[in-house]
Formats: sequence, structure tokens, C-alpha cells
Amino acid sequence: MLATRYTLTATTETPFAEAVERVREELKAEGFGVLCEIDVQATLSEKLGVERDEYVILGACNPPLAHGALVAEPDLGTLLPCKVAVYRLDGRTHVSAIDAERMLSLVGNEELAPIAAEVRAKLASVVERVGAGLP
Repeated sequence: MLATRYTLTATTETPFAEAVERVREELKAEGFGVLCEIDVQATLSEKLGVERDEYVILGACNPPLAHGALVAEPDLGTLLPCKVAVYRLDGRTHVSAIDAERMLSLVGNEELAPIAAEVRAKLASVVERVGAGLP
């Protein structure tokens, strides 16, 4: 897994559709539900006539962690849910999740630090397992 300035990312040989399903399963295993799904490929094709490789964004929420974060910072809803992108690039499948610690550090509320660390750890586990093709 690679940590960038704002993401946790892995690349895999797993086919796209299978990777999307694996991400859903792994999110569930970590206590997240998928609240929304954005098919970027279909949207860009429909709205702009742009053809691109498959790209889906899943909006994931872990209710106890979201609740704790919203109690500490009510405006945090503008940054929720956590996003996980699954996309094809150069013939490979990529899985990329937001780095919650980096994202929530922008808020400047120290009460969020332990929540952000827990979210980061859970999303990192998802990305690592899907990227490695582990059951």
C-alpha cells in the first residue's frame, strides 16, 4: 500500500468488478456501510460524451465513528462519508481511500485525532487486503 499526501492506495491485478465487490465486503468487515455509489465513467459519458476507463466512488460510513466525529465537530458532515475510489488505469485496477488523519487534521479539532486514526487504520486494512487479493 502506498500513502500519498491524502490517500491510501493499492494496485492489483484483480478485475474491476471483482475489486469493487471486494471493497464492499472489506468495508463491511471493518464496520462500514456503503451509503452511495458514483459511477464516474457513466456520468462523464452521459454528461460530457467522454469515454474513460471504469471508475467508481463508494461513499462509506462507520456509524459509531461518524457519530463520535459529529458530536466533536457538527460541521464535519461536509466531509462525510469517507470515499473509496476503484478505477482502471493502464490495464490495472487501483483502490484508493481517503487518509482520514490527513483530511481531519484540516479541521484543527484535537478531539477528532483518535477517531481519524481509527478510520485511517480501518480503511488502510481494506485497501491492503483488496490490493493484495487476500481473503
